[in-house]
Amino acid sequence: MKDNALISVRGLEKSFSKDIQVLKGIDIDIFKGDVVVVLGPSGSGKSTFLRCLNRLEEPTGGHIFFEGTDITDPKVNINVHRQKMGMVFQQFNLFPHKTVIDNLTMAPVKLLGKSKDEAKKDAMDLLNRVGLAEKANAYPNQLSGGQKQRIAIVRALAMNPDVLLFDEPTSALDPEMVGEVLDVMKELAKAGMTMVVVTHEIGFAKEVATDVVFIDDGVIKEKNNPQEFFNNPQDDRLKEFLSKVL
Repeated sequence: MKDNALISVRGLEKSFSKDIQVLKGIDIDIFKGDVVVVLGPSGSGKSTFLRCLNRLEEPTGGHIFFEGTDITDPKVNINVHRQKMGMVFQQFNLFPHKTVIDNLTMAPVKLLGKSKDEAKKDAMDLLNRVGLAEKANAYPNQLSGGQKQRIAIVRALAMNPDVLLFDEPTSALDPEMVGEVLDVMKELAKAGMTMVVVTHEIGFAKEVATDVVFIDDGVIKEKNNPQEFFNNPQDDRLKEFLSKVL
């Protein structure tokens, strides 16, 4: 592992059975302030890689060091580290029977020990930041898909994480709602938030990423800055992939 890396992954493997090995040895270092965009075809292992980073999927081999701790060690209390690793899913995962403000304050009160008033004030600040303060008392079913996803991002931010993981955050959205979610993510990147983003949004990768990673068949085939990655790809499989998506 690199001493100053926020996340260091070494030899990460994940098998779902004897016959299905999805990750076949991933090595990567992610530093504070990096925006790492992960691209690749369906079934290449992108989402599995992301979910292994906070052990939503249990790795079957290799090591993940987060802030200097090997979080693949079974003795480690992963919940402590998950509080510092926010996750934004494809399908929002908001509690439908709770208002927006209740969705946002529950974890900070329960897990961070904040008072209800403090958690509410912080949540309102974050809602203002994403332009949704007027939705504080709405229920998720009263929101558009884009609004739900922005709330999901705020819920992750409410825990004051050191890194945000995004698993295809726009793929469940109508096309006209994609932009409002990407705008929030761009603002976060500008503010210095460390992010790992699995996405098909090539424009976002070109504009915001510090590094773009191409995963295919369970391995990283190429990793580079956006300029080199898109304009001068080296790997044949990446060239083929880009010819189809660009």
